Amino acid sequence: MRNPIHKKIGDLVPDAIFPIRQGDDWHTLTTADVFKERKVVLFALPGAFTPTCSKSHLPGYSSHATQLLDTGIDTICCLSVNDWFTMEAWKKDLKIEEEVMMLPDGNADFTTAMGMLVDKRHLGFGARSWRYSMMVNNCIIEKLFVEDFNNDGDPFKVSGVKSMLETLEK
Repeated sequence: MRNPIHKKIGDLVPDAIFPIRQGDDWHTLTTADVFKERKVVLFALPGAFTPTCSKSHLPGYSSHATQLLDTGIDTICCLSVNDWFTMEAWKKDLKIEEEVMMLPDGNADFTTAMGMLVDKRHLGFGARSWRYSMMVNNCIIEKLFVEDFNNDGDPFKVSGVKSMLETLEK
């Protein structure tokens, strides 16, 4: 399941709900809560605690958060098809603070609507997000970096913080 037909620059981000916890209580963030009237950099990756995601993707955005915010970005989000508990444990394990908002897409609703759902059953992962990043301005996708869909592995060439910073600093 690889879908090379996905959202593109100029499209609205899809409506979705992200279940989160505050203390012992469940709350939901909506797409509007995250993106409306804000400039947001979102990067999506296959899974918490996986090698490239843990060594490069999330730490790269975390360590360059100040540079991203200095370009006018309001929020930096990390999205994965994982539940809230897994995303929070991963955030703590990597010592990520509040510079990156973790968005759990456990049911893959956002990922599916973005056209970025891929089948990783052969690895025992099930359905996961393809690796990509984007800059969204008031719910409209303005920049989009999608890894090569023709690569059967886990490419990590264009969705990292370097590509995002290069385009935002121009």
